[in-house]
Order: sequence, then structure tokens, then C-alpha cells
Amino acid sequence: MASLGTIIFKGKSGKEYTFNIYNLDSSWDEIAVVYVVTRAEPKPNGGNTHQVIYIGETDNLKERFSNHHKQSCFDKNKANRLCTFHVIDNETRLAIESDLIGSHDTPCND
Repeated sequence: MASLGTIIFKGKSGKEYTFNIYNLDSSWDEIAVVYVVTRAEPKPNGGNTHQVIYIGETDNLKERFSNHHKQSCFDKNKANRLCTFHVIDNETRLAIESDLIGSHDTPCND
């Protein structure tokens, strides 16, 4: 699956993470990632702005998105992109997820 591009999200620590951007309705592989669900809207001069809707992590993206427990919240917030950052180590994924959640106001994380 081809990426639509990349986006950088900054954590509460100040560290920056570069994510690949995909359409939310894409088919997913069984990979371990930190992911950010966004709503992308076109900017007048080209490109998109991304509103962060949800931040999560999983060791199997395909399984996680086969029936995501926050899908109704994604729909309500008109989410249309999934941004992924490949991280194999579980402890590292959890740390990055926490760092990102600490710096973003996300309507679907509770």
C-alpha cells in the first residue's frame, strides 16, 4: 500500500516522530505501529491540515482495525486518515503513544 506522504507529530517531550499517511479505509498489514487517526482537510494553497482524532498503538494493525472499538467516534469526527509509525518493541510503542497523547487534545481518547 502506497503512502500519501508523511507528517510529523511532536510529543509532550518535544521529540518529533515522522508518520506515514494513509486513507483510513485502506487495507492494513499485520504490523506493529503507533497510529494517529486524523481528519485531513485541504489547505487553500495545497496540502492538508490534520486534526488529531485518536492516538493508539498495536502489535497488529490489521487485527486492530478489523473492528476498532472507537469507530463510531472516528465516524462522528469525520476521520479520514491513518498515520502510522512502525515500532516493533511493545514498551517503546507504549512510551511513544503516551508522549503523543500528552501533547494532543484528542476527542476519541478517554
